[in-house]
Formats: sequence, structure tokens, C-alpha cells
Amino acid sequence: MTQQNNIIVENKEVQAVVYNFQQWITITDPKDLKNEFTELLSSSGYHVLNFIEHFFPNGGYTCLWLLAESHLAIHTFVKDNKTYIELTGCNKMMNEKFRKSFEEKFAKNLID
Repeated sequence: MTQQNNIIVENKEVQAVVYNFQQWITITDPKDLKNEFTELLSSSGYHVLNFIEHFFPNGGYTCLWLLAESHLAIHTFVKDNKTYIELTGCNKMMNEKFRKSFEEKFAKNLID
């Protein structure tokens, strides 16, 4: 068992199964995205190990949460008023909880 960023992470063997969730939304503000998705990850039970973000000169924004269970990446395309969200993880329950909460929270902002 190790402790990283005040999170205790148990080293246990997991099956080689990955659950993926991808969606486009119309929110592009970096501050809103960071706050909303940090909360979604936490409420879904994910353990954040690290966070990195980059602001592009054209107004684009990319960020990544490194999770004990894998990662969440966000890429904005401000010119097109859309943002790509991709969560990849090895915990089916957490992925389903994240997906349900995401769909409730962003129902008005989804892009087909």
C-alpha cells in the first residue's frame, strides 16, 4: 500500500479490462471544466494522483487527471464551441457512476 497526495492506494492485481466514456459538450471555459470534472471524479469515487493543464495561444485548453484507476482527458475547441471529454478507467462501477452523473449534469450541453 502506498500513499500519494494524501490518498492511500492499494497495489492490487486487476483484470485487463478498460471502460471508456467519450462525449462532446458545449462548455469551453477552462475554470468551469476543471471545477466541474474535479467534482465529478470525486463524487464517482476516483482517486486523483495528479492534474496537468495547458492553455494554447488560440484559446484552446487541454487538461488531464491522472487517476489511480487510469485517466480523464479534456480538449477544448473554442472556435467550434465544443469540448471533448474522455474517461478511461479499469473500474466499471466508477465509470458507470461518472457517466450517470455526467449525463444528469450536462444534459443541456451535450453534442450528438
